Amino acid sequence: MAGENKLKLTTKALEHLSKQPPVDNVFDTELPGFHIRPGKRGLTFRLFYRSKVSGKQRILTLGRYGAPTTAAEARKRATDALAIVSQGGDPREVLEQAKAEEQRQQQQTLRAYLAGPYAAYQRRMKDGEANLRRIEKDFADWLDQPMGSLKHADVERWQAAEEAKAKPRAYGTLKRSYDALCGLLSHAAERKVIPAHPLKGIKLQKPAMTEDDMAEQAAQRRYLEQEEVEALFAGLDAYQQKKREERRRSRAHGKAYLPDLDGVAYVDHVMPWILTMYYTGFRPGDLFGLRWDHVNLTFATIRKVVEKTAHKRPEPMTFPLSSKAVEVLATWHRQQGEPKTGLVFPSSRNGKRMSATAMQKPWAAVRQLAGLPDDLLLYSLRHNFASQLVMAGADLLAVSKLMAHADIQTTIAHYAHLRPDHTRDMVEAFAHQAPGHNTDKSDTPVKEGSSLARIL
Repeated sequence: MAGENKLKLTTKALEHLSKQPPVDNVFDTELPGFHIRPGKRGLTFRLFYRSKVSGKQRILTLGRYGAPTTAAEARKRATDALAIVSQGGDPREVLEQAKAEEQRQQQQTLRAYLAGPYAAYQRRMKDGEANLRRIEKDFADWLDQPMGSLKHADVERWQAAEEAKAKPRAYGTLKRSYDALCGLLSHAAERKVIPAHPLKGIKLQKPAMTEDDMAEQAAQRRYLEQEEVEALFAGLDAYQQKKREERRRSRAHGKAYLPDLDGVAYVDHVMPWILTMYYTGFRPGDLFGLRWDHVNLTFATIRKVVEKTAHKRPEPMTFPLSSKAVEVLATWHRQQGEPKTGLVFPSSRNGKRMSATAMQKPWAAVRQLAGLPDDLLLYSLRHNFASQLVMAGADLLAVSKLMAHADIQTTIAHYAHLRPDHTRDMVEAFAHQAPGHNTDKSDTPVKEGSSLARIL
């Protein structure tokens, strides 16, 4: 077919041309400028046109013949391009703009932002890597969607699908994942990567609490009764005694090189760690990150940045220490060789910061030895600290500062009900006025002129 340069570019003609490739371009007989160009990789559809914008002749590539592009598809693209030319536009510029918009949309996908700007931001945070993994895993089906396209219905479908699984995760777990995603969207909106946070104000639907849920929540956020406190301290002593007995047996059976634990105040970090939490109400993370340069035993204070709120409040806070807390830390300090810096409770394996779950097994051992309930969480020591202060009449603002709450409303929400007041006396006085109640001199009288007397 050498020498021929015009032919109606049908599927049949192109099939023939692909078997016997021409040496030059072959133009379509019906559509001006529409042609195929032979090359090493096969036949390519192209279009010659004269741009009314620049006045110059230009070439538009329409695709390679075969599986990627059929003759009908190429003809349709050529027809659309010529329509743009007839209206004074330039199809190449239109396509370049469309490609640029596509690239911009790709940059706005959850996957692209998660792997790019947000990854750099999160890796500076304490739990940043965990947040990145959580978003990537829990929202895998959304990764290739533009962030701005997410809608309320998407959230509802996601939550419903998660709750319908054979082993559904707890609402709190789903909320952590969703909050991590919303953090990413807020970050993108603040930096004008997307026009606005598409899920702002949209919350997960909290399921109704069952009786078991309410019982569990009450068990998790409670204070210790006096007998439980006594059992806790007895359990710590029992833990130490057990460790000493185990070490004696080990030394007596070929491991004399192991340090003697009978001559030290604490057999390991467990007892001073738990006692420090008991006496300060610190969160576990703040104890894991506590350093000797934060501790001033002379002035009985700890001054450090609170880890949970460090991203919002990076300045250090000062916490007073009771004499009991000072005694525990001073004893541990001497036992550790009176270091001036370094972690107060380093890992016994590598000397670095302990993992977030490092105290779970030790706490379970102490709890078992103490005979305490299995549902008594280590975090209950923090709740006990705040609860006992409030019940003793401490000001809620002072308790809020000692607990390092970012907002006093948190303190009020969880501990205000424990404040001592006179409502019980009023209820008792009211009950004593009921008909048939046998009142005597030991009963609580209703004072004349009191608000209760006026009611009665």
